[in-house]
Amino acid sequence: MVEEPKSAADYLQATRESGFDELLVTNNSDATACPLPRQADSVKTARDVTRSTLRDWGLSELSDDAALVVSELVTNAVRYALCPPSRVEVTPITLVLLRLSPHVLLAVADPSDEIPTPKEPDFISENGRGLYIVETYSECWGWDHLNRGGKAVWALFSGTV
Repeated sequence: MVEEPKSAADYLQATRESGFDELLVTNNSDATACPLPRQADSVKTARDVTRSTLRDWGLSELSDDAALVVSELVTNAVRYALCPPSRVEVTPITLVLLRLSPHVLLAVADPSDEIPTPKEPDFISENGRGLYIVETYSECWGWDHLNRGGKAVWALFSGTV
């Protein structure tokens, strides 16, 4: 049985009342939310949004690691977020970046309730290393259930603000 993860809010010692559901519709200078279609070129869009947001926040030093991690999270969301067609159309994949000094939290929300499960990386295979890369390049990662259904898989980075 898979154990319930610690939430991003628990890691940041923030209140659970401001969850990912609210962040997905937020509009402030410390958060960016970008809906993404369920297609391969969304990975490039997510990388570009991540890099430009971090640059605007004065955190360019996090760009390479964060862009790599967001690539893996969006790739997983596009590849594995299979749900009933009506729900897919209503609930897009969404990239969220949140600046909580001195941390940056990036998350990818998708309509799938499937729990992200790390696998032992096979370095010869072309896939199966995504969550290993996320774990390697971020301080920590996890996932949260969304009230609307689905989940947000997140990774935490530290930077100087």
